[in-house]
Amino acid sequence: MKLPYAEPYKIKVVEKLYRSTQKERTQWLKDANYNLFNLKSEQVFIDCLTDSGTGAMSDQQWAEMMIGDESYAGSRSFEKLKKTVKRITGYKYFLPTHQGRAAENVLFSALVKEGDIVPGNSHFDTTKGHIEFRKAHAVDCTIDEAFDTSIYHPFKGNVDLNKLEKVFKENPKEKIPFTILTITCNSAGGQPVSMENTKAVSELCKKYHIPLYFDSARFAENAYFIKKREKGYENKSIKEIALEIFQLGDGMTMSAKKDGLVNMGGFIALNDEKVYKEATVFNIMFEGFITYGGMNGRDMGALAIGLDEATEFDYLESRIEQVAYLGQRLADFGVPVQQPFGGHAIFLDANKFVPTIPKEEFRAWSLAMELYIVGGIRGVEIGTILADRDPETRENRFPELEFVRLAIPRRTYTNHHMDYIAVALKNIFNTREEARHGYRIIDEAPIMRHFTVKMEKI
Repeated sequence: MKLPYAEPYKIKVVEKLYRSTQKERTQWLKDANYNLFNLKSEQVFIDCLTDSGTGAMSDQQWAEMMIGDESYAGSRSFEKLKKTVKRITGYKYFLPTHQGRAAENVLFSALVKEGDIVPGNSHFDTTKGHIEFRKAHAVDCTIDEAFDTSIYHPFKGNVDLNKLEKVFKENPKEKIPFTILTITCNSAGGQPVSMENTKAVSELCKKYHIPLYFDSARFAENAYFIKKREKGYENKSIKEIALEIFQLGDGMTMSAKKDGLVNMGGFIALNDEKVYKEATVFNIMFEGFITYGGMNGRDMGALAIGLDEATEFDYLESRIEQVAYLGQRLADFGVPVQQPFGGHAIFLDANKFVPTIPKEEFRAWSLAMELYIVGGIRGVEIGTILADRDPETRENRFPELEFVRLAIPRRTYTNHHMDYIAVALKNIFNTREEARHGYRIIDEAPIMRHFTVKMEKI
Protein backbone atom coordinates (compact mmCIF):
# COMPACT_ATOMS: atom_id res chain seq x y z
CA MET A 1 0.00 0.00 0.00
CA LYS A 2 1.28 3.44 -0.91
CA LEU A 3 2.03 5.63 2.09
CA PRO A 4 -0.32 8.64 2.41
CA TYR A 5 1.05 12.17 2.16
CA ALA A 6 2.20 13.85 5.38
CA GLU A 7 3.35 17.44 5.91
CA PRO A 8 7.16 17.84 5.98
CA TYR A 9 7.07 19.64 9.35
CA LYS A 10 5.69 19.26 12.86
CA ILE A 11 3.77 21.85 14.90
CA LYS A 12 5.71 23.45 17.75
CA VAL A 13 3.56 26.40 18.88
CA VAL A 14 -0.23 26.85 18.73
CA GLU A 15 -2.50 29.90 19.00
CA LYS A 16 -5.98 29.68 20.53
CA LEU A 17 -8.98 30.58 18.35
CA TYR A 18 -12.30 31.89 19.66
CA ARG A 19 -15.46 30.11 18.50
CA SER A 20 -17.98 32.93 18.14
CA THR A 21 -21.72 32.63 17.59
CA GLN A 22 -23.60 33.70 14.46
CA LYS A 23 -25.42 36.33 16.53
CA GLU A 24 -22.08 37.82 17.64
CA ARG A 25 -20.72 37.82 14.10
CA THR A 26 -23.82 39.54 12.71
CA GLN A 27 -23.42 42.40 15.20
CA TRP A 28 -19.63 42.64 14.72
CA LEU A 29 -20.10 42.90 10.97
CA LYS A 30 -22.65 45.69 11.37
CA ASP A 31 -20.27 47.53 13.72
CA ALA A 32 -17.52 47.14 11.10
CA ASN A 33 -19.69 48.88 8.45
CA TYR A 34 -19.82 45.58 6.55
CA ASN A 35 -16.12 45.70 5.74
CA LEU A 36 -14.15 42.59 6.74
CA PHE A 37 -10.96 44.66 6.99
CA ASN A 38 -12.50 46.43 9.99
CA LEU A 39 -12.98 43.25 12.04
CA LYS A 40 -10.69 42.50 14.97
CA SER A 41 -8.60 39.36 14.58
CA GLU A 42 -10.21 37.72 17.64
CA GLN A 43 -13.59 38.05 15.90
CA VAL A 44 -12.39 35.74 13.10
CA PHE A 45 -12.30 31.95 13.40
CA ILE A 46 -10.44 31.11 10.17
CA ASP A 47 -8.68 34.06 8.56
CA CYS A 48 -8.33 33.82 4.78
CA LEU A 49 -8.27 37.57 4.20
CA THR A 50 -4.70 37.32 2.90
CA ASP A 51 -1.66 35.07 2.78
CA SER A 52 0.53 38.17 3.15
CA GLY A 53 2.58 38.09 6.34
CA THR A 54 0.15 35.70 8.04
CA GLY A 55 2.13 32.46 7.80
CA ALA A 56 4.19 30.63 10.41
CA MET A 57 7.97 31.04 10.46
CA SER A 58 10.28 28.07 10.94
CA ASP A 59 12.57 27.35 13.90
CA GLN A 60 15.53 28.34 11.71
CA GLN A 61 13.94 31.70 10.94
CA TRP A 62 13.23 32.35 14.63
CA ALA A 63 16.83 31.43 15.44
CA GLU A 64 18.00 33.98 12.87
CA MET A 65 15.84 36.62 14.57
CA MET A 66 17.99 36.27 17.68
CA ILE A 67 21.22 37.20 15.88
CA GLY A 68 19.91 40.08 13.76
CA ASP A 69 22.34 42.98 13.35
CA GLU A 70 20.41 46.20 13.91
CA SER A 71 23.15 48.55 12.71
CA TYR A 72 21.73 51.54 10.85
CA ALA A 73 24.19 51.11 7.97
CA GLY A 74 25.95 48.06 6.58
CA SER A 75 24.54 45.40 8.92
CA ARG A 76 25.51 41.74 8.65
CA SER A 77 21.84 40.86 8.21
CA PHE A 78 21.65 43.09 5.12
CA GLU A 79 24.71 41.44 3.60
CA LYS A 80 23.25 37.99 4.27
CA LEU A 81 19.96 38.91 2.59
CA LYS A 82 21.69 40.63 -0.34
CA LYS A 83 23.76 37.50 -1.07
CA THR A 84 20.66 35.28 -0.85
CA VAL A 85 18.67 37.51 -3.21
CA LYS A 86 21.52 37.58 -5.74
CA ARG A 87 21.91 33.79 -5.60
CA ILE A 88 18.19 33.16 -6.15
CA THR A 89 17.43 35.94 -8.66
CA GLY A 90 20.79 36.63 -10.31
CA TYR A 91 20.20 40.41 -10.12
CA LYS A 92 23.17 42.67 -9.34
CA TYR A 93 21.50 45.43 -7.33
CA PHE A 94 19.28 45.15 -4.27
CA LEU A 95 17.18 47.56 -2.18
CA PRO A 96 15.22 46.39 0.89
CA THR A 97 11.79 47.92 1.62
CA HIS A 98 9.29 47.37 4.40
CA GLN A 99 6.83 45.51 2.11
CA GLY A 100 5.81 44.95 -1.51
CA ARG A 101 3.75 48.08 -2.08
CA ALA A 102 6.70 50.09 -0.74
CA ALA A 103 8.92 48.46 -3.35
CA GLU A 104 6.38 49.47 -6.00
CA ASN A 105 6.26 53.00 -4.64
CA VAL A 106 10.04 53.38 -4.80
CA LEU A 107 10.48 51.82 -8.25
CA PHE A 108 7.45 53.50 -9.82
CA SER A 109 8.52 56.87 -8.42
CA ALA A 110 11.69 56.47 -10.46
CA LEU A 111 10.06 55.15 -13.64
CA VAL A 112 6.35 56.03 -14.03
CA LYS A 113 5.17 59.47 -15.18
CA GLU A 114 1.79 61.04 -15.91
CA GLY A 115 0.29 59.69 -19.14
CA ASP A 116 2.42 56.54 -19.19
CA ILE A 117 1.10 53.09 -20.17
CA VAL A 118 2.07 50.02 -18.11
CA PRO A 119 0.93 46.74 -19.71
CA GLY A 120 0.86 43.47 -17.79
CA ASN A 121 -1.19 40.47 -16.73
CA SER A 122 -4.04 41.57 -14.45
CA HIS A 123 -2.19 44.05 -12.24
CA PHE A 124 -2.99 43.62 -8.57
CA ASP A 125 -4.62 46.36 -6.50
CA THR A 126 -1.51 48.07 -5.12
CA THR A 127 0.27 47.85 -8.48
CA LYS A 128 -2.64 49.43 -10.32
CA GLY A 129 -3.09 51.91 -7.48
CA HIS A 130 0.51 53.13 -7.71
CA ILE A 131 0.21 53.42 -11.50
CA GLU A 132 -3.08 55.35 -11.43
CA PHE A 133 -1.97 57.54 -8.51
CA ARG A 134 0.70 58.83 -10.91
CA LYS A 135 -2.02 59.48 -13.54
CA ALA A 136 -0.71 56.66 -15.70
CA HIS A 137 -2.70 53.72 -17.10
CA ALA A 138 -2.51 49.98 -16.40
CA VAL A 139 -3.44 47.85 -19.44
CA ASP A 140 -4.46 44.24 -18.85
CA CYS A 141 -3.06 41.83 -21.45
CA THR A 142 -4.00 38.53 -19.80
CA ILE A 143 -5.14 35.64 -22.01
CA ASP A 144 -8.93 35.34 -22.46
CA GLU A 145 -9.01 31.85 -20.90
CA ALA A 146 -8.28 33.44 -17.51
CA PHE A 147 -11.75 34.99 -17.48
CA ASP A 148 -13.67 31.70 -17.78
CA THR A 149 -13.44 29.84 -14.49
CA SER A 150 -14.70 26.58 -16.00
CA ILE A 151 -11.94 26.29 -18.63
CA TYR A 152 -8.88 24.27 -17.68
CA HIS A 153 -5.70 25.99 -18.80
CA PRO A 154 -2.48 25.12 -16.93
CA PHE A 155 -1.17 28.70 -17.13
CA LYS A 156 -4.06 31.14 -16.88
CA GLY A 157 -1.67 33.87 -15.80
CA ASN A 158 -0.12 34.00 -19.28
CA VAL A 159 0.05 37.20 -21.30
CA ASP A 160 -1.76 37.37 -24.65
CA LEU A 161 1.14 38.30 -26.93
CA ASN A 162 -1.15 39.91 -29.50
CA LYS A 163 -2.68 42.18 -26.86
CA LEU A 164 0.77 43.13 -25.59
CA GLU A 165 2.18 43.85 -29.05
CA LYS A 166 -0.89 45.95 -29.84
CA VAL A 167 -0.02 48.15 -26.83
CA PHE A 168 3.59 48.42 -28.05
CA LYS A 169 2.53 49.33 -31.59
CA GLU A 170 -0.12 51.88 -30.65
CA ASN A 171 1.93 53.85 -28.12
CA PRO A 172 5.32 55.59 -28.35
CA LYS A 173 8.11 53.68 -26.64
CA GLU A 174 8.77 56.68 -24.38
CA LYS A 175 5.27 56.29 -22.92
CA ILE A 176 5.84 52.64 -21.85
CA PRO A 177 8.33 52.63 -18.97
CA PHE A 178 8.11 48.85 -18.59
CA THR A 179 5.94 45.76 -18.83
CA ILE A 180 5.08 44.07 -15.54
CA LEU A 181 4.60 40.31 -15.27
CA THR A 182 2.92 39.13 -12.06
CA ILE A 183 3.99 35.63 -10.96
CA THR A 184 1.71 34.04 -9.98
CA CYS A 185 -1.10 36.25 -11.28
CA ASN A 186 -3.16 37.03 -8.19
CA SER A 187 -6.11 38.83 -9.76
CA ALA A 188 -6.65 36.00 -12.26
CA GLY A 189 -6.97 33.52 -9.40
CA GLY A 190 -3.41 32.85 -8.24
CA GLN A 191 -2.65 31.48 -11.70
CA PRO A 192 0.89 30.76 -12.93
CA VAL A 193 2.75 32.04 -15.99
CA SER A 194 4.55 29.43 -18.09
CA MET A 195 8.24 29.59 -18.88
CA GLU A 196 7.34 29.49 -22.59
CA ASN A 197 5.13 32.56 -22.20
CA THR A 198 7.69 34.37 -20.05
CA LYS A 199 10.32 33.82 -22.74
CA ALA A 200 7.96 35.07 -25.44
CA VAL A 201 7.07 38.20 -23.41
CA SER A 202 10.78 38.81 -22.80
CA GLU A 203 11.57 38.51 -26.52
CA LEU A 204 8.71 40.86 -27.44
CA CYS A 205 9.88 43.42 -24.87
CA LYS A 206 13.42 43.24 -26.26
CA LYS A 207 12.11 43.67 -29.81
CA TYR A 208 10.40 46.94 -28.82
CA HIS A 209 13.12 47.97 -26.31
CA ILE A 210 10.73 47.90 -23.34
CA PRO A 211 12.10 46.74 -19.94
CA LEU A 212 10.42 43.75 -18.28
CA TYR A 213 9.88 43.68 -14.53
CA PHE A 214 8.38 40.95 -12.35
CA ASP A 215 5.90 41.33 -9.52
CA SER A 216 7.46 38.39 -7.70
CA ALA A 217 5.43 37.99 -4.52
CA ARG A 218 4.71 34.34 -5.33
CA PHE A 219 7.56 33.48 -7.68
CA ALA A 220 8.36 30.19 -5.89
CA GLU A 221 4.78 28.97 -6.29
CA ASN A 222 4.98 29.92 -9.98
CA ALA A 223 8.21 27.90 -10.33
CA TYR A 224 6.48 24.91 -8.69
CA PHE A 225 3.68 24.97 -11.28
CA ILE A 226 6.24 25.15 -14.09
CA LYS A 227 8.00 22.10 -12.66
CA LYS A 228 4.73 20.18 -12.36
CA ARG A 229 3.01 21.26 -15.59
CA GLU A 230 5.57 22.31 -18.20
CA LYS A 231 7.48 19.79 -20.28
CA GLY A 232 11.23 19.92 -19.87
CA TYR A 233 11.19 21.27 -16.31
CA GLU A 234 10.14 18.19 -14.35
CA ASN A 235 13.74 17.38 -13.40
CA LYS A 236 14.84 20.93 -12.60
CA SER A 237 14.93 22.29 -9.06
CA ILE A 238 12.72 25.18 -7.95
CA LYS A 239 15.80 27.38 -7.54
CA GLU A 240 16.98 26.57 -11.08
CA ILE A 241 13.57 27.42 -12.52
CA ALA A 242 13.31 30.66 -10.51
CA LEU A 243 16.75 31.79 -11.68
CA GLU A 244 15.82 31.07 -15.29
CA ILE A 245 12.64 33.15 -14.94
CA PHE A 246 14.41 36.17 -13.47
CA GLN A 247 17.14 36.19 -16.08
CA LEU A 248 14.46 36.88 -18.69
CA GLY A 249 13.71 40.27 -17.12
CA ASP A 250 15.39 43.47 -16.00
CA GLY A 251 14.30 43.50 -12.39
CA MET A 252 11.64 42.70 -9.82
CA THR A 253 9.63 43.93 -6.89
CA MET A 254 8.91 41.53 -4.05
CA SER A 255 6.41 41.38 -1.24
CA ALA A 256 8.44 39.11 0.99
CA LYS A 257 5.37 38.54 3.15
CA LYS A 258 4.33 35.87 0.66
CA ASP A 259 7.08 33.63 -0.73
CA GLY A 260 9.65 35.12 1.64
CA LEU A 261 7.82 33.44 4.54
CA VAL A 262 8.13 36.46 6.84
CA ASN A 263 5.60 38.70 8.58
CA MET A 264 6.97 41.94 7.14
CA GLY A 265 9.41 42.87 4.39
CA GLY A 266 10.02 43.43 0.71
CA PHE A 267 12.69 44.42 -1.77
CA ILE A 268 13.64 45.56 -5.26
CA ALA A 269 16.27 43.69 -7.30
CA LEU A 270 17.67 45.09 -10.56
CA ASN A 271 20.32 44.73 -13.23
CA ASP A 272 20.25 48.34 -14.47
CA GLU A 273 22.66 50.52 -12.47
CA LYS A 274 20.99 53.74 -13.69
CA VAL A 275 17.55 52.64 -12.46
CA TYR A 276 19.12 51.45 -9.20
CA LYS A 277 20.70 54.85 -8.56
CA GLU A 278 17.41 56.63 -9.29
CA ALA A 279 15.52 54.24 -7.00
CA THR A 280 17.99 54.71 -4.12
CA VAL A 281 16.95 58.37 -3.88
CA PHE A 282 13.31 57.43 -3.33
CA ASN A 283 14.26 54.50 -1.09
CA ILE A 284 16.07 56.86 1.27
CA MET A 285 13.19 59.35 1.13
CA PHE A 286 10.36 56.88 1.72
CA GLU A 287 11.85 53.82 3.41
CA GLY A 288 15.19 54.36 5.11
CA PHE A 289 18.87 53.97 4.36
CA ILE A 290 19.69 51.61 1.50
CA THR A 291 21.00 48.87 3.80
CA TYR A 292 17.80 48.50 5.80
CA GLY A 293 15.00 50.19 3.85
CA GLY A 294 12.36 49.99 6.55
CA MET A 295 13.29 46.48 7.73
CA ASN A 296 14.79 45.43 11.04
CA GLY A 297 18.04 43.50 10.82
CA ARG A 298 16.39 40.48 12.44
CA ASP A 299 13.65 40.51 9.79
CA MET A 300 16.23 40.66 6.99
CA GLY A 301 17.93 37.63 8.50
CA ALA A 302 14.65 35.72 8.75
CA LEU A 303 13.88 36.65 5.14
CA ALA A 304 17.23 35.29 3.95
CA ILE A 305 16.32 31.92 5.51
CA GLY A 306 12.72 32.14 4.29
CA LEU A 307 13.69 32.64 0.63
CA ASP A 308 15.71 29.44 0.79
CA GLU A 309 12.95 27.49 2.52
CA ALA A 310 10.28 28.77 0.11
CA THR A 311 12.25 27.52 -2.90
CA GLU A 312 12.40 23.93 -1.69
CA PHE A 313 10.08 21.41 -3.36
CA ASP A 314 8.84 19.67 -0.18
CA TYR A 315 7.60 22.92 1.34
CA LEU A 316 5.89 24.03 -1.90
CA GLU A 317 4.23 20.66 -2.40
CA SER A 318 2.76 20.81 1.10
CA ARG A 319 1.60 24.39 0.68
CA ILE A 320 0.06 24.16 -2.80
CA GLU A 321 -1.51 20.75 -2.25
CA GLN A 322 -3.36 22.08 0.81
CA VAL A 323 -4.88 24.81 -1.36
CA ALA A 324 -5.81 22.16 -3.94
CA TYR A 325 -7.37 20.02 -1.20
CA LEU A 326 -9.78 22.83 -0.34
CA GLY A 327 -10.44 23.50 -4.03
CA GLN A 328 -11.29 19.86 -4.70
CA ARG A 329 -13.64 19.66 -1.71
CA LEU A 330 -15.51 22.70 -3.05
CA ALA A 331 -15.57 21.38 -6.62
CA ASP A 332 -16.97 18.07 -5.35
CA PHE A 333 -19.76 20.05 -3.65
CA GLY A 334 -20.51 21.83 -6.93
CA VAL A 335 -19.30 25.20 -5.63
CA PRO A 336 -18.04 27.29 -8.61
CA VAL A 337 -14.35 28.15 -8.26
CA GLN A 338 -11.54 29.22 -10.59
CA GLN A 339 -9.94 26.13 -12.09
CA PRO A 340 -7.26 24.96 -12.05
CA PHE A 341 -6.81 25.87 -8.42
CA GLY A 342 -4.44 28.73 -7.64
CA GLY A 343 -1.16 28.53 -5.80
CA HIS A 344 -2.03 30.59 -2.72
CA ALA A 345 -5.82 30.78 -2.67
CA ILE A 346 -9.14 29.45 -3.83
CA PHE A 347 -11.22 31.97 -5.80
CA LEU A 348 -15.01 31.62 -5.58
CA ASP A 349 -16.83 32.63 -8.76
CA ALA A 350 -19.50 34.96 -7.37
CA ASN A 351 -21.07 35.49 -10.82
CA LYS A 352 -22.03 31.82 -10.83
CA PHE A 353 -22.50 31.46 -7.07
CA VAL A 354 -24.98 34.33 -6.54
CA PRO A 355 -26.13 35.59 -9.96
CA THR A 356 -29.43 36.57 -8.31
CA ILE A 357 -27.69 39.56 -6.67
CA PRO A 358 -27.38 42.48 -9.14
CA LYS A 359 -23.78 43.30 -10.01
CA GLU A 360 -24.49 46.92 -8.99
CA GLU A 361 -25.08 45.58 -5.47
CA PHE A 362 -21.62 43.96 -5.35
CA ARG A 363 -22.31 40.24 -5.42
CA ALA A 364 -18.78 39.13 -4.50
CA TRP A 365 -18.73 41.50 -1.55
CA SER A 366 -22.12 40.12 -0.48
CA LEU A 367 -20.89 36.54 -0.67
CA ALA A 368 -17.86 37.38 1.48
CA MET A 369 -20.17 38.90 4.12
CA GLU A 370 -22.37 35.78 4.17
CA LEU A 371 -19.37 33.45 4.56
CA TYR A 372 -18.27 35.38 7.63
CA ILE A 373 -21.74 35.35 9.19
CA VAL A 374 -22.22 31.61 8.58
CA GLY A 375 -18.78 30.34 9.52
CA GLY A 376 -16.63 33.11 10.99
CA ILE A 377 -14.41 32.80 7.91
CA ARG A 378 -12.86 36.01 6.59
CA GLY A 379 -12.11 36.13 2.87
CA VAL A 380 -11.70 39.14 0.59
CA GLU A 381 -13.57 40.47 -2.43
CA ILE A 382 -11.62 40.57 -5.70
CA GLY A 383 -14.33 42.24 -7.73
CA THR A 384 -16.05 45.57 -8.35
CA ILE A 385 -15.16 47.18 -5.03
CA LEU A 386 -11.49 46.29 -5.47
CA ALA A 387 -11.58 47.30 -9.16
CA ASP A 388 -12.31 50.85 -7.97
CA ARG A 389 -13.81 53.63 -10.07
CA ASP A 390 -12.50 54.73 -13.45
CA PRO A 391 -10.07 57.57 -12.63
CA GLU A 392 -11.55 59.75 -15.40
CA THR A 393 -15.30 59.01 -15.45
CA ARG A 394 -15.53 58.06 -11.73
CA GLU A 395 -17.96 55.29 -12.69
CA ASN A 396 -17.67 51.86 -11.09
CA ARG A 397 -15.55 49.43 -13.08
CA PHE A 398 -17.24 46.03 -13.37
CA PRO A 399 -14.58 43.37 -14.01
CA GLU A 400 -15.37 40.24 -16.00
CA LEU A 401 -14.75 38.13 -12.93
CA GLU A 402 -16.26 38.70 -9.48
CA PHE A 403 -14.21 36.68 -7.01
CA VAL A 404 -14.15 36.01 -3.31
CA ARG A 405 -10.57 35.03 -2.55
CA LEU A 406 -9.81 32.60 0.24
CA ALA A 407 -6.07 33.06 0.73
CA ILE A 408 -4.47 30.28 2.79
CA PRO A 409 -1.72 31.37 5.21
CA ARG A 410 1.44 29.29 4.93
CA ARG A 411 2.06 26.48 7.44
CA THR A 412 -0.78 27.81 9.62
CA TYR A 413 -4.01 25.79 9.29
CA THR A 414 -4.67 22.05 9.03
CA ASN A 415 -6.85 20.23 6.51
CA HIS A 416 -9.59 20.07 9.17
CA HIS A 417 -9.82 23.85 8.82
CA MET A 418 -10.12 23.36 5.04
CA ASP A 419 -12.98 20.90 5.62
CA TYR A 420 -14.74 23.45 7.84
CA ILE A 421 -14.48 26.14 5.13
CA ALA A 422 -15.77 23.72 2.47
CA VAL A 423 -18.85 22.68 4.46
CA ALA A 424 -19.68 26.30 5.37
CA LEU A 425 -19.63 27.21 1.68
CA LYS A 426 -21.68 24.15 0.73
CA ASN A 427 -24.37 25.24 3.20
CA ILE A 428 -24.43 28.75 1.69
CA PHE A 429 -24.46 27.34 -1.84
CA ASN A 430 -27.47 25.16 -1.04
CA THR A 431 -29.48 28.30 -0.16
CA ARG A 432 -28.05 30.59 -2.85
CA GLU A 433 -31.40 31.12 -4.57
CA GLU A 434 -32.57 33.06 -1.52
CA ALA A 435 -29.93 35.75 -2.11
CA ARG A 436 -31.69 38.72 -3.74
CA HIS A 437 -29.99 41.89 -2.49
CA GLY A 438 -26.47 43.01 -1.72
CA TYR A 439 -24.88 46.21 -0.40
CA ARG A 440 -24.49 49.88 -1.23
CA ILE A 441 -21.56 52.21 -0.60
CA ILE A 442 -22.06 54.95 1.98
CA ASP A 443 -18.44 56.21 2.15
CA GLU A 444 -15.30 55.46 0.11
CA ALA A 445 -11.75 56.65 -0.45
CA PRO A 446 -10.80 58.06 -3.89
CA ILE A 447 -8.35 55.20 -4.56
CA MET A 448 -7.93 51.63 -3.25
CA ARG A 449 -11.29 52.05 -1.54
CA HIS A 450 -11.72 48.41 -0.56
CA PHE A 451 -9.51 48.76 2.51
CA THR A 452 -11.69 51.41 4.21
CA VAL A 453 -15.03 51.52 2.36
CA LYS A 454 -18.17 51.72 4.48
CA MET A 455 -21.22 49.79 3.29
CA GLU A 456 -24.82 49.22 4.27
CA LYS A 457 -27.02 46.24 3.60
CA ILE A 458 -29.87 46.68 1.11
